[in-house]
Amino acid sequence: MSDASAVPLHVVQITDTHLYAQAGGRLLGLDTDESLRQVVGKVAAGPRPDLVVATGDLAHDGSAAAYARLRQHFGRLDAPVYCLPGNHDDAGRLADACDQPPFHCTSALRVGGWQLLFLDSTVPGSEGGHLKERELAALDRSLSAHPDTPALVWLHHQPLPIGSPWLDTMAVDNGEQLFAVIDRHPQVRALVWGHIHQVFEQRHRDLRLLATPSTCIQFEPDSEDFSIDLLPPGYRWLQLRPDGGLETGVERLAGIPGDVDLNLRGY
Repeated sequence: MSDASAVPLHVVQITDTHLYAQAGGRLLGLDTDESLRQVVGKVAAGPRPDLVVATGDLAHDGSAAAYARLRQHFGRLDAPVYCLPGNHDDAGRLADACDQPPFHCTSALRVGGWQLLFLDSTVPGSEGGHLKERELAALDRSLSAHPDTPALVWLHHQPLPIGSPWLDTMAVDNGEQLFAVIDRHPQVRALVWGHIHQVFEQRHRDLRLLATPSTCIQFEPDSEDFSIDLLPPGYRWLQLRPDGGLETGVERLAGIPGDVDLNLRGY
């Protein structure tokens, strides 16, 4: 008989869905409902996730109607969904819609021999991010309470420069404080975020730094100014092994599900 405790935890990250109040709303020409529908379909066609983490900018306009449709899209996956706010979200409306099982807005989760910690990096009225002292203190306490449990830390904004000056004006402005906390806790295996609409994979010492494509529009890496990348939408999967090992990768649609307006110079 197989030992269920030895089975990796299969996690899917979906990010930057940018849904609108009206179904069929378009971001830079792309129907964000349709692109999310196709990405969720690709997830559903693969191994069933044990849980989904949605890392912000879930509604482009912060509308209750957008969050209601988000629940419908994610409901196809038959998995618990943990939601974080992004700079486009209305945190109150997000919590109203997505803090009812199987949806959750929480700061910590222990599952499958791992600890998952969720940070709110949003600043009302700002595109950039900041981690409040209480967020960092809670993170430190949670990690101190379980020093032998491998951990992942999730947030919306990038916590360090990624090499795109226009996007780096919208990063967490006190990322060094986050790294100071994490450096005290070697059980943290990775920091994972959204916001930048592109793959990013680096290391900070033994810590993996991971960002994930949007389910709609992609941004050109290493771009000085706003620039669209014509890669298809996608998502990230993570396999969390009971021994603390981590495997991860990105899956994309075969093509962009619609037309992107390359004449637009911002969003």
